[in-house]
Amino acid sequence: LHIIALLLVLIASIALETCFCLFLHWQDRISLWHEQTSRYASELREFKQQMVAQLEGLDKSKEALRSELDTVGTRVDRVEREMDYLETQNGVQPCVDVDDKLVEQQVTVVKERNKAKYAKLTDCSDLISSIKAMKILKRVGGAKGMWTKDMGSATGKVYILNGTEGNTMYEFGTVREFTSSQGTSAATSVQLPSAWRGLGHAIYNNHLYYLKQGEEMKLIKFDLQKNIVVDSAVFPAKNQLPVYGLNPETFIDLAVDEEGLWAIYATQQNERHISLAKIDPKTLDIEHMLDTPCVRENAEVAFVICGTIYVVYNSKLPSRSRIQCVFDVSDMVTNDDAPHVYFPKRYGTHASLKYSPVEQLLYAWDDGYQILYKLQMKKKLDV
Repeated sequence: LHIIALLLVLIASIALETCFCLFLHWQDRISLWHEQTSRYASELREFKQQMVAQLEGLDKSKEALRSELDTVGTRVDRVEREMDYLETQNGVQPCVDVDDKLVEQQVTVVKERNKAKYAKLTDCSDLISSIKAMKILKRVGGAKGMWTKDMGSATGKVYILNGTEGNTMYEFGTVREFTSSQGTSAATSVQLPSAWRGLGHAIYNNHLYYLKQGEEMKLIKFDLQKNIVVDSAVFPAKNQLPVYGLNPETFIDLAVDEEGLWAIYATQQNERHISLAKIDPKTLDIEHMLDTPCVRENAEVAFVICGTIYVVYNSKLPSRSRIQCVFDVSDMVTNDDAPHVYFPKRYGTHASLKYSPVEQLLYAWDDGYQILYKLQMKKKLDV
């Protein structure tokens, strides 16, 4: 009996120890499950937060896309209405072949006019003395383009023609509106009936003057208030060449000054040099044509002030340009007398320079940057 009792105690002890080991084992398993459950819950909460943030972003993107689609729909409707209006206002234009003899007669008439000395319309006698200040307003568009105001009035509107060809012009209400907007998002798009060519456009007295290149170089006059073409004319100069060696896309560069509208151009007859023509902005007739001593090679751009053409050349100095040739239609100033002005250091080559006789500022396009140059002037008699 004593032995049996000992065996029972031993068996009970072994069973108790086994149960205790199993209890510890299950306790460890339960602790591990608890840790894993806590980690999974934490990961699920983080995943939920990420999904909520992404869904909020998608909602914002959806609203932005919906707004853009509404804007595009509105523009399409406006373009359709404008096209319908143009069709009602302008009938189908007949196909007219320009007679070569007629063009030759026009050139002959212009040459006869040129025998007489140019008679100035104003008493303006300003001459550039130096570049007083430079201000970079914005960077929008490609490396080449043109920006300007209406150079014949003080409307304050800003116009952007991006690239060397296209048919969409952007209009801003003010300079502040232009500088504060993202790209051209705040602009009014103006669709032109034909594509422009080059960088020689001009806006003068509520009209856009631009060049359309086909078999002949045609000057187009576009009314900015009515959004229709009101006149066009073939430029009476044969065998035209790019007017600037460093901007070969421009065959005619239109310029505005105190005297009115000018055309800067070049032909094979005088292929090394730049020529200048005075245009009647109302009829597009050529009033006067003059040959200048300014060479095309290494020329960037040119502009006219008070009947004097200034040709800007690429300087040997890095990122510098220089007014190196000056030609005065009234012969008050010679190229030797005029000051050779350097432009401030900048980014690349000027694609366009437009003079505002109202503000005495130059509107420059330089590698996509829109720049203003403030001019220091003096009188030609003081040279």
